[in-house]
Amino acid sequence: MPYPIEAVRVIRLLPDQLISQIAAGEVIERPSAVVKELLENAIDAGATQISVRLEAGGVKRIAITDNGCGIPQAQMALALTRHATSKIADLHDLENVTTLGFRGEALASIASVAQLTITSRTRDADHAWQIQGHDPGSVSPASGALGTMVDVQDLYFNTPARRKFLKSEQTEYGHCLDIVKRIALARPDLQFSVTHNGKTTEHWQQSALSERSAEILGETFAQASLPLEASAGEVSLFGLIGLPIAARGRADAQYFYVNGRFVRDKLLTHAVRSAYQDVLHGDRYPAYVLQLQLDPSLVDVNVHPSKIEVRFRDSRALHQFVFHAVSRSLANTAPGADDVVSAGDSKRMSPVAIPWSAQPMRQTSLGVAQPMVRYGEMFSDTLHAAQPVTASGSGYSVSTGTVHASDDDDAHPLGFALAQLHGIYVLAQNRSGLVLVDMHAAHERILYEQFKQALEAHTVPLQPLLIPVSFHADAIEVGTVEEHRETLSLLGFDIAVMSPTTLAVRAIPALLKNADVQSLARDLLRDLREFGGSEVLTERRNELLGTLACHTAVRANRALTIPEMNALLRQMEATERADQCNHGRPTWVQLAITDLDRLFLRGQ
Repeated sequence: MPYPIEAVRVIRLLPDQLISQIAAGEVIERPSAVVKELLENAIDAGATQISVRLEAGGVKRIAITDNGCGIPQAQMALALTRHATSKIADLHDLENVTTLGFRGEALASIASVAQLTITSRTRDADHAWQIQGHDPGSVSPASGALGTMVDVQDLYFNTPARRKFLKSEQTEYGHCLDIVKRIALARPDLQFSVTHNGKTTEHWQQSALSERSAEILGETFAQASLPLEASAGEVSLFGLIGLPIAARGRADAQYFYVNGRFVRDKLLTHAVRSAYQDVLHGDRYPAYVLQLQLDPSLVDVNVHPSKIEVRFRDSRALHQFVFHAVSRSLANTAPGADDVVSAGDSKRMSPVAIPWSAQPMRQTSLGVAQPMVRYGEMFSDTLHAAQPVTASGSGYSVSTGTVHASDDDDAHPLGFALAQLHGIYVLAQNRSGLVLVDMHAAHERILYEQFKQALEAHTVPLQPLLIPVSFHADAIEVGTVEEHRETLSLLGFDIAVMSPTTLAVRAIPALLKNADVQSLARDLLRDLREFGGSEVLTERRNELLGTLACHTAVRANRALTIPEMNALLRQMEATERADQCNHGRPTWVQLAITDLDRLFLRGQ
């Protein structure tokens, strides 16, 4: 039923308590939001040890204790006042925020929907002081160590309607724990402990990022991740990125931080995803822990009350920086025997079900770069038609040969070929043991990378259209064409502005001559506008190159000679991203001597 007109026209000042409760609705969505705000305050206070105590998933009680600088007695009442903060003083501070919190709303919002008690002691105080949220005017002496304890009890006791929207105790506890993990990954130099219903569930000592990530994300991620470090001027990116084998079915292991603040930014997520685009299998999601550091004036953190969203001054440049940094790290891997931890070395894996290599591989430059090949050529001049040799009494074909004399040479981490199995797999011996190679997948990656390099080394060939394709365009699309003429030309497109509302495509890349021109052009302009480059074009191009590589690569049941198999191994060692084919499937696995010993119970 609509309000009467007279009632709508009445303007009133809201009571302070109601204002705080409205603000709490934006900031304090559930117990985990309380945990987030209080943990950020503890870190801003310079704490090195932080403990989190929860009861009933945080609904009944949240008590966070830190050893930070504490709150002086004279300022404790002010700390519970809305928009009171020690972190910013003017607009310049707001544009250069270096702390996790800065709004001055968290404590006041929490106090408006829960029973709040703060006990704090500064370094120069003789004892601690305590204040009750419901009575901010009274500050009384208390016992307590250096730092602050914020005790939040009976969340939403005075707003029962909001409490009905909370989930089960275990679900709310899981959300709280996720927040603690998220912050603990950002600050491995701090000590964290979590207690739920009187039982300590997590305890993380001060450590390096690799150790903290192993504790939180598991040993699988720790074993299958690469360190990343890149910089460009005042912008730097560092952390750990998971190898494609560490990809997951859900995007639940993606942690991106901007100046120490966890963010969910579509632009950054898209940049990382694009870097993984031709090494992931199916709908898998990469795992990573990445920290982006840049001048605070280049990022606006005052976008949303939860501070989980940010806005960049130059988003396109950051997208390209992150994309190239991750892409280079993934590309700079080649098979390396020394760095491989085999299946038997992991307690989580069976020595019979052999996974592919789960450790960071050594850098490329393991061999001389191979010459570029034409689309119809094979990976080596020695790859010529050969007939399989049928082993007597067996139901499959196998080619055999002798092992190279220097099979332990560091220059050849994949070792040297022994035989071919079922016309599909190459068996090779290296210093660690046995290497199994899927010859089609490996050759497919080699050709795919060569095709991409050939396109990048030369101007993309144009395919002029006999009849230009005209279509209606909005002002933004027309402006994008005018702004990015040079980029469009480099990408192989000739798009002309025919009128303020009409565009005409006069030429497209020759590789995409069979594409839907209008749809391709619209998608291209959208990508240029959002990311400064065309993801659609890259995906279409890579799909075509992948098809070419797949049809050109050596096929199953093609018998190879020992020299041909060794030529394949050498080119794998010199090829970027050689651990996966362009569909994300593994190209090789390592079975160590210790694995073989366990299979045959040797030494047991």
